[in-house]
Amino acid sequence: MNSFASIPLLSRPFFFCGIGGSGMLPLAMIVKGLGCDVAGSDRSYDQGRTPEKFAWLAQQGVELFAQDGSGITSPQQVLVASAAIEDTVPEVARAQMLGCERLTRAELLSRLFNAAPLSLAVGGTSGKSTVTGMLGWILYQAGTDPTIMNGAVMKNFISPTNPFASARIGHGKAFVSEVDESDGSIALYRPSIAVLLNVSLDHKSIEELRMLFGNFVKVAGKAAVNFDNDEARFLSEKASDVISFGIRHPQAMIGVEPGTIIEDADGIAALVVDRRTDVGHSLRLPMPGMHNLSNALAAIAGAVAAGVEVHDAAMALSTFKGLARRFDVVGTSARGVTVIDDFGHNPEKCRATLRTLKRHNGRVIAFFQPHGYGPLRQMGHELAHTFAAELGDDDITIMCDPVYFGGTVDRSQGTERIVQMIIDAGGYAEHIAERADCAARIAAIARPGDRVVVMGARDDTLSEFARELLDSMD
Repeated sequence: MNSFASIPLLSRPFFFCGIGGSGMLPLAMIVKGLGCDVAGSDRSYDQGRTPEKFAWLAQQGVELFAQDGSGITSPQQVLVASAAIEDTVPEVARAQMLGCERLTRAELLSRLFNAAPLSLAVGGTSGKSTVTGMLGWILYQAGTDPTIMNGAVMKNFISPTNPFASARIGHGKAFVSEVDESDGSIALYRPSIAVLLNVSLDHKSIEELRMLFGNFVKVAGKAAVNFDNDEARFLSEKASDVISFGIRHPQAMIGVEPGTIIEDADGIAALVVDRRTDVGHSLRLPMPGMHNLSNALAAIAGAVAAGVEVHDAAMALSTFKGLARRFDVVGTSARGVTVIDDFGHNPEKCRATLRTLKRHNGRVIAFFQPHGYGPLRQMGHELAHTFAAELGDDDITIMCDPVYFGGTVDRSQGTERIVQMIIDAGGYAEHIAERADCAARIAAIARPGDRVVVMGARDDTLSEFARELLDSMD
């Protein structure tokens, strides 16, 4: 990673506010891996949640502080904090008083990313983390020794000494990272290769998304674009050099031979066709879902843009283990109930997970923990429609109250409203305020052959909840 030696910022110590977060932790590890002094604080650390994560951070040489400003001691420190954090937060107030430089996560990441000789950015409104993991694994298997920045733990890189492998520090030229459109920070990146997965309504209007993603592919040296997505295909016209991919679109350069898709509960297979040469390549992905087949094509196209052969990319994906909390099968209990841990939290992600579950036999019990009162207000109606439309008459949706770790957010509209919407739309749903009571209810009604999916975001304890739920049904 010698390309980073020219960044003066890296000669200074860093303090990460919210260092345990899914976006902050991998970035802190990359900065640490570049030889910088790293310290941080986190509300979860203060509250005693996920202690194993913070113990691991301390083992990596990260100094942890209470979120009271005591960790900010020098004007030389660079404070990395979310743009949404108020000036009244002790770290921010202390940094302002000392005159410390403050960067958002995206500002720091983009500086590192843009300095890499070969930078590959994965953008889109869903699937970014999975494709980033796939693309990173392909490049690793190809011997490029990439640096990878992800928002989820990549199972291929987990080891006894690195159980929280959401980042990989490499010594090659390639830097692979997912990039976020929700806060507009995607505009900070200048990728050698831009991978555009999809464009659909999420955090911004479609007009804003067209502008952000259009500029994303325009500034890139090459762009890998999903031709199955109408909006993405339209924006590909702004790119100077396009490698297209898609399951259905007949003009996609990296496509699928019709009639060759075979899916079961454990994975999906297809004949991937390189239409530039009219050569087919067998792909067997050890995870189910048409959305994952699309993700695999995206990763293959991105790797091809970086100089990897289609055959080699497909072979690498046959050993891709997936990401934590992305349709992550926790296990099957002694009485035949399977528990799945999943990151689904917006309508599109929940829809993909539920559709994958419904392609196979067995009743679905969908537990959903909303990731905040604000998001629930913003996308509640579409969420309710998703659960009502995707689940059948025998299936059950159980929702607890939104995750809340403090603050001044408006909590006047909660989960009860969404549950009622599901019922009004013809689905079956229950609102049970406390998560522990939801677990008791699920354990009481689950029967052999059921699949219980635990869904939600912004709460690391959901994985622990899924494991405990499985244990309670043995």
